[in-house]
Amino acid sequence: MGIVERTVEAVVEDGKAQGLLLLPDGDGPFPLVLFFMDALGLRPAMTEMGRRLAEAGYAVLEPDLYWRSAPVAPFDWATCWSDEAERGRLFGLMNAIHKDQVMADARALIGAIDDPRVRKTRIGAVGYCMGGRMTMFAAADLADLIAAAASIHGGGLVRDAAVSPHRGAPAMKAALYIGVADEDNSCTPADCEVLEAALRDAGVRYQLELNPGARHGYAVPDAPVYQREAAERHWERVLALFAAELR
Repeated sequence: MGIVERTVEAVVEDGKAQGLLLLPDGDGPFPLVLFFMDALGLRPAMTEMGRRLAEAGYAVLEPDLYWRSAPVAPFDWATCWSDEAERGRLFGLMNAIHKDQVMADARALIGAIDDPRVRKTRIGAVGYCMGGRMTMFAAADLADLIAAAASIHGGGLVRDAAVSPHRGAPAMKAALYIGVADEDNSCTPADCEVLEAALRDAGVRYQLELNPGARHGYAVPDAPVYQREAAERHWERVLALFAAELR
C-alpha cells in the first residue's frame, strides 16, 4: 500500500502548530490516529512507525510537540543521555511542553485536515515515552473524539501533582492498552498499582501489560534498548485494539 506524507499546519493561540500526516492510498474512509512522539522528537524512526500504522489502513497524524522551540537540532541516542549539555537540552525541551497546549494543538491539527478520506470521529491515539503520557492526557481531554488509546512505555503516568494522567480517568471513554517495561523508573510497579486503581474505579476498559526484560524505549526501532519481541507484541496489541474500537 502506498503512503502519502504531507505537512499539516493549524493556527493556534500562540502561533502555528505543525504535524505530519501519513495517509494510505485509496478511497477510505481511514480512521484517524493521533501519534505522539517520544522525547527525541519527530525523525525517521517516528515516521517509520507511523507508516506501519498507515499501511494497516489508518490516517496517522504526528503532531510536532517541539514546534514552539524550533529550530531543534536532531538528537543522537549515543549522547542525549550521557552528555551533560545534550541531556540538559533534551530536558529543557521536554519541560517546556504543557499538556493544555498539546491538546489544543491536536484539536486544531485535526480540524485542519481537509481530506474527506480521513474519518475524524471515533479516532485513536498512541504515544511512546513522553508521548505515552500525552496519550493518556488525550484520552481524558479529547474524550469526545478518542475511542481507543495506547500508551507504550509511557513515563510519568502517575505523579504526585494536581495534573497527572491517572487523575483524568473519570473523563475517559476510550478503551486503553498500556504497555509497560519492567525496568522503567518512570513507571514503577507502585505507579501501575495507582494507575490501575484509578482506571478500575472510573470503569475504564483497559489492559496493562508488563513486558519482562524490557527497558524504557523498547518499542522504538532506533533506540539502543529496542527489544524486537516486546516491540512486535505492542504492534499486535495496538492493531487489535484499533481494529476492535475504530472500525
